[in-house]
Amino acid sequence: MELLQQLVNGLTLGSLYALIAVGYTVVYGIVQLINFAHGEVFMIGAFGALTTYIVLFKDTTAWWVLILMILGGMVAAVLTAVLMERVAYRPLRHAPRLAPLITAIGISIFLQEVVRLYYGMIPGLPDAKQNIPFPAVEGFTGTPFVLGGVTFQRPALFTMGALVVCAAFLWWFINRTRQGRAMQAVSQDPDTARLMGIDVDKVIVIAFAVGAALAAIAGVAQGLQNGNIDFRMGFMAGLKAFTAAVLGGIGNIAGAVVGGLTLGVVEAIGIYFNAGPWKDVVAFALLILVLVFRPQGIMGARVVDRA
Repeated sequence: MELLQQLVNGLTLGSLYALIAVGYTVVYGIVQLINFAHGEVFMIGAFGALTTYIVLFKDTTAWWVLILMILGGMVAAVLTAVLMERVAYRPLRHAPRLAPLITAIGISIFLQEVVRLYYGMIPGLPDAKQNIPFPAVEGFTGTPFVLGGVTFQRPALFTMGALVVCAAFLWWFINRTRQGRAMQAVSQDPDTARLMGIDVDKVIVIAFAVGAALAAIAGVAQGLQNGNIDFRMGFMAGLKAFTAAVLGGIGNIAGAVVGGLTLGVVEAIGIYFNAGPWKDVVAFALLILVLVFRPQGIMGARVVDRA
């Protein structure tokens, strides 16, 4: 029964990784950019949700508050991602791949420091240099319940449910909408897509926006699970999400989901066998094994080699 409990915990953690990893995958599939600043977009989404709560709904715990918190987090994350793409990544689109990679690392550090230094300077907002309590929401936080001898935390159900809804929405968006088909065309050949009348710059911005929106939902999910947020939360979560994307198959959205869930379960099993302090080592050791024996990932990479 204890192992089953750890597996449930692992699926919860894996769902969080998968939500962030899908955002990585959407961007990588379009511009083949490893956006190491995506973890900070996740962090800003959580801070955006907290700011929405503090400014509009302080001391309110009704369930509907969570919807507006998510929307506030999405707005903050999407604006950050779109601005990041326009100012930092677009000028480097045709540069050697190392240039945008280093830029992404620099943006990651920059966003962390901006939140750390200036968030608390806004009147009414707490100091971000320490852990900030995340608001409780009726129905989504509180007393866990037991089913079949397994304890389910309420935020865990929200996280897993969010993954299912977001993955289904993303599948529909990419395969059933005009913009989604345009994203597929740009991912295969941006020059030919431009000749066919597709606004490539617009499609790339949409990809960044969709990835940021998913990251914001993940940020809210982590805030609900941990009960607090801080400016450093995006670094390790983003690194684990990148690992999950590579595990599943870089550029493959289904692979990002599978990779995230796999990574979460592996970490949970490591904790079950008293390897808790080594769970990060276990996770990255798994990544090395996959890269050695199946470099295309569990589900296979879906990246087109461009001429």
